[in-house]
Amino acid sequence: MKVKYVTRIEQLEQLSQQEKLDAKKVTDKFAFRSNDYYLSLIDWDDPDDPIRTIIIPHMRELDEWGRLDPSDEKSYTIMPGLEHKYNSTALLLVSNVCDGICRYCFRKRVFIEPQSEYLRDLPAALQYIKEHREITNVLLTGGDPLVLTTSKLENIIRQLREIEHVQIIRIGTKTPAFNPYRIVGDPALLEMMENYSTGQKKIYVMTHFVHPRELTDLAVEAVDLLQKAGAMIANQTPLTRGVNADPEVLAELLARLSFIGAVPYYIFQCRPALGNRAYTVPIEEGYEIVEQAKSRVSGLAKRVRYAMSHSSGKIEIVGKTEDFVYFKYHRAANDADSGRYLAFRSNPNACWFDDYDEPAQNCPINLPEGLYVSE
Repeated sequence: MKVKYVTRIEQLEQLSQQEKLDAKKVTDKFAFRSNDYYLSLIDWDDPDDPIRTIIIPHMRELDEWGRLDPSDEKSYTIMPGLEHKYNSTALLLVSNVCDGICRYCFRKRVFIEPQSEYLRDLPAALQYIKEHREITNVLLTGGDPLVLTTSKLENIIRQLREIEHVQIIRIGTKTPAFNPYRIVGDPALLEMMENYSTGQKKIYVMTHFVHPRELTDLAVEAVDLLQKAGAMIANQTPLTRGVNADPEVLAELLARLSFIGAVPYYIFQCRPALGNRAYTVPIEEGYEIVEQAKSRVSGLAKRVRYAMSHSSGKIEIVGKTEDFVYFKYHRAANDADSGRYLAFRSNPNACWFDDYDEPAQNCPINLPEGLYVSE
């Protein structure tokens, strides 16, 4: 089945005229895109419906807060569409389109300048990867790689598989949530996965389920078919106000992901992208939500890490007391910082690592060897 796409807010008959006028002010600045399948998941009688929050523009996006490149991806851009931030991982932005555009998207710039923010010179990018033997992982992202035709996606994956030192290919996608028909209805895609996800070199599909209601029977079938084709599934979700920033909702999401074998991988702190203020939960509140959710699920579901993709690396939020909050570099842009602990005085309003600027003097607990205390 082919889904029908919606790119103009005026097409949504479920919205009142005033809601359309308000949303139009947002879409004049930030792109809107969805489809009839995903829109069918919304309870239109509930103005706070979480699926509606994910996909329907809202005036709160016009709050002046955040920036277009909150993780400073441009600092690690080798050429348009190729980033090399972590020693062993290269990132290719292979698409400038998604099946839907999340309102909390941290790459809004891709849709604002679609011709300048994605990969256009694949041979040059492949040559760079060939010349950097430390790269064992390549992440395909965008946009959404699964919006590409299977033949275009296979062309990329086939050439990556010809590079001996590339062991893992990752596909970052929300298609299983936004449009599972793309997977269920395309045997060629599954055959391609089976051909290139081998016993020695796996393809990982990094899904983006953010609410339990996205895990429809069709979405679960799509995940199952990918698994049967040999792909490994891991899930990443941002902690998002109005969607999953509730321990019971988040616990249900983690549990159900573990039931279907979609490993809960990261819960991300919502990045301070332009327009994201209303969707962002302060870090310390988020830590409490995540820990309460994890207390409700089995060990298989609580493998997830609560982290933020900061300019300097992936920083895990590992603990807090009444007065202090503790971080660890789960992966650092500078390899020497990986595993490094950091401690700061509590700031309940902090939404990003940069919001912590008070030194943690006289920290009242014994800290692990190598702990860095902010000075």
